[in-house]
Amino acid sequence: MTTRTHLECSRTGEKYPIEVARNLSASGAPLLVRYDLEAARRSWNREWLASGPSSMWRYAPVLPVAKPASITSLGEGWTPLVKLRRLGAELGAANLWLKDEGVSPTGSFKARGLSCAISMCRELGITKVALGSAGNAASAAAAYAAAAGIEAHIFMPRDVPQSNYLECMAFGAKVTLVDGLISDCGRMVAERKDAEGWFEINTLKEPYRIEGKKTMGYEAAEQFQWRLPDAILYPTGGGVGLIGMWKAFEEMEALGWITGPRPKMIVVQAEGCAPIVKAFEEGKSECEFWHGAMTVSSGLRVPKPIGDFLILDIVRQSGGTCVAVGDRAALEAGARLARLDGVFAAPEGAACVAAAERLYASGFLKADERVLIYNTGAGLKYLEAYSALYPRMEGGAADKLGGLITPR
Repeated sequence: MTTRTHLECSRTGEKYPIEVARNLSASGAPLLVRYDLEAARRSWNREWLASGPSSMWRYAPVLPVAKPASITSLGEGWTPLVKLRRLGAELGAANLWLKDEGVSPTGSFKARGLSCAISMCRELGITKVALGSAGNAASAAAAYAAAAGIEAHIFMPRDVPQSNYLECMAFGAKVTLVDGLISDCGRMVAERKDAEGWFEINTLKEPYRIEGKKTMGYEAAEQFQWRLPDAILYPTGGGVGLIGMWKAFEEMEALGWITGPRPKMIVVQAEGCAPIVKAFEEGKSECEFWHGAMTVSSGLRVPKPIGDFLILDIVRQSGGTCVAVGDRAALEAGARLARLDGVFAAPEGAACVAAAERLYASGFLKADERVLIYNTGAGLKYLEAYSALYPRMEGGAADKLGGLITPR
């Protein structure tokens, strides 16, 4: 059972009741779910996790859902931890690992956050949700909303990967393609939500997705036998996962489950959209809007994350850094990872491979440090991007089907 207590403003610390659906705090900042961790410590032992479900819901006492019947799960979480032996040997890294979120439902880590958010929507009696998404969050929202019987309204950039659009349509979501970026999609949701009766589930515009994402931190600790990595490389668009993992480390320390230093948190962005990297290098606490954002890593095309101040604070607290990677370098690193260790990563995760190579070469990462890369999605969802490396002249299945399928 959950040990949740209240919601808390991430800027001011102001408290709000968790039983009422809210988006942002009164100051316009993201809300965080808080728990009675002392009660959890007394009643919950990490050794019991072995008998729990092989999903993120093994951590239910520190997730916000109070009624088990509200849980909407497709088996998200408990993803593989893969040691990159051959790539590590080439980079001179003896302890390089990858957490593969590409095997999650709908093929990305977004399944965690949307499972938790949609479960809370069920618990709170919400029947319509809306979000703007660069791709994978839309797919996950559509899938979990379908499983919960909730109406989903999705706003996506027109150039979103084809897989994301097709998934949303197949799951029965109401899709609007937008000539613009995720920021434009989010603005459209904000403008229409009150009149339409939608609950907004955009990144960090509600307090529940971060709770699902934080389980990546719980899992990494458990899979590494409760010793955290020395460094974590995380592809950062909205940055919910990075913020969530830092929250997980704080909670596990309060539970008495982990001790010792936390990992250096390393933000990886695309050169075509790197507002966090720029702000970090300039010593700023918030980032500026990135104009003309363009990258094949659609999950990184976020011109100004709402949680920028939290991300930058975490990087600096942890002694981490921020790295921007070009699209070509990311795709080539993804191909190298696939060839050497058999993981076909999304360009976002592949960008972390390219960043790791650079950081080992510079000495920021040491050969004997335990380094964990998060691959946030399946490479198969980005066939348009990878086709730049592997163009094919002949047609595929659509050509072979010919006139057998009549368009709707």
